[in-house]
Parts: sequence; C-alpha cells; structure tokens
Amino acid sequence: MTRLRNYFLTGLIIAGPLGITAYLTWSIVQWIDGWIKPFIPSVYNPDTYLPFPVPGVGLIVAFLGLVVIGFLTANIAGRTLLSYGELLLGRMPVVRNLYSGLKQIFETVLAERSNSFKKAAIIQYPRPGLWAIVFIATDARGEVAHKLGHAGADVTAVFLPTTPNPTSGFLLYVPRSEVIELDMTVEEAAKLVISAGLVSPDYDKLVQLQAEPNVPEAREQAKAGG
Repeated sequence: MTRLRNYFLTGLIIAGPLGITAYLTWSIVQWIDGWIKPFIPSVYNPDTYLPFPVPGVGLIVAFLGLVVIGFLTANIAGRTLLSYGELLLGRMPVVRNLYSGLKQIFETVLAERSNSFKKAAIIQYPRPGLWAIVFIATDARGEVAHKLGHAGADVTAVFLPTTPNPTSGFLLYVPRSEVIELDMTVEEAAKLVISAGLVSPDYDKLVQLQAEPNVPEAREQAKAGG
C-alpha cells in the first residue's frame, strides 16, 4: 500500500500540472475563438467547409490582426489617425478616464522601455521583524515623489503579492534603503509566493554560477536547479 501510494502521488505530481496547463490553454484558445471566429468571413473560416471545427483559428487571426495594427500605427499616417481617435475619446466624459487609465497600464507593463517587475526583493512587512517578498516596480513619481521628497525620503514603488494568488496584492512606497534586492528572478520569486515557500530556487547553485561565470557546466547546473 505504501508503494502504491507513492506511485499515485508521483503520477499526480506529473499529470496534475500538465492537465491543468492543457485545460487552461485550451480554455483560452476556445475563448479567443469564440470572440474572433464570428468576424471571420465564411470563405476564410475552415469551419464552414470542414466536418469538424479547427481550434486556434481565432487565435491566429487575432495575432495577425494585432501585428497589422502595430504596423499601421508605426507610420505617420497611422499615428495621425490614432491621435484623432484619442482626441475623440478624450471628449467623452466616462470613456476618456477608462481609456487613459488602461492605456497607461498597458504602456507601463508591456512597453520595452519599462523596467516594471525586473527585480525581486524583500522588505519588512507588516511590522519590523517580519519579511515579505515584493517586486520592484519603479521609482516614485508625480505628486507622491514630490511630497515624499520634501519629507526627505528616497522611496521606490514595490508590489507586494499575496499567497497563493500573486496577481492581487498591495502597492507600497518604501524607502530605498529598506529594500533588499534578491538574486532570484521575478519568475522564481512568483513560484515562491504561489507555493507558500515550498518551491525555492537553489541558492547554492546560484552562488556557484556567480563565482564561476565562465564554466559552462556550472551555468547549466544552475539553470537546471532553478
């Protein structure tokens, strides 16, 4: 019975993440197809002349559409048309606030010039003596930086994720001197948060990689261990 239980747990560890990943991926593909396929002309939709539905067609069309939109807005004509559209949205009382907020979020998170969440760190929270993992977002800006600058504080904005859902959390402005940066990546820190501390990167191998940066074996072992 002990051996049977061990085999079952081993199979669950292997099949569980694979099954959940496949289910979530399939659900996202189906969701995008449900949105995009109704707008595809029937002559280009393989579902109209095949006896079975083809998953992923909507995802491919959405990807190509976003690429075309990015290409068109990269030239002068596209930027001019976009500016007129934003001017029109700016005159709508409720829509302008929603659009401007969403645009700023997307530009901050997705733009190549953004340094958002490039480093993981630890701070003392919610009281001295207790430590929490945070993601360093950016330097304090705007009115917050102005007010805190008058108070003589050099602060940075950090995101404190919650366990086991790291997509929710708190925005904190912390003195830079109280932020201790970590060597682990943001992805490794996120795994640590999601697993409630059970999945931790091998720090000894990271130290070995830093000590021997020119040794291919050390680098490969550190990556495999992470």
